[in-house]
Amino acid sequence: MAERMIPPLADRDTGGFFAAAAEGRLVLRTCSDCGRVLNPPMAHCRFCGSWNTGWKDSAGRGTLYSWTVVTHGVHPAYPTPYTVVLVDVDDAPGARLVGMIPGEPSLRAGQPMEVWFDPAGDGAVIPQWRPVDAASS
Repeated sequence: MAERMIPPLADRDTGGFFAAAAEGRLVLRTCSDCGRVLNPPMAHCRFCGSWNTGWKDSAGRGTLYSWTVVTHGVHPAYPTPYTVVLVDVDDAPGARLVGMIPGEPSLRAGQPMEVWFDPAGDGAVIPQWRPVDAASS
């Protein structure tokens, strides 16, 4: 099987996200002055102009907003079918994160989701999402 694509772990804007994922934590960049979530993450708050930002832990729960099933292979490391999900993070209003679920699971809008941490190789860990009831199966 081909090697998976690995995110840039030392990126100044997203490095903290992936460092926390390697520790089994989901974090989101947040402005310490206005409290808004900065997604995509950046050092400067686009809402209030503050440079006082940092990483805030999330409980890793969310609500399924949308999804699509990919049936046409685009990279050999990602066999089809797989489902790309878009999840509203429950404790971070305004933050929607993307994840990937192998296969074609039965999903519904508004479904509770939870994060899990997918080791991707070379020290990278990718936060992914799954239906809450799938964790027990």
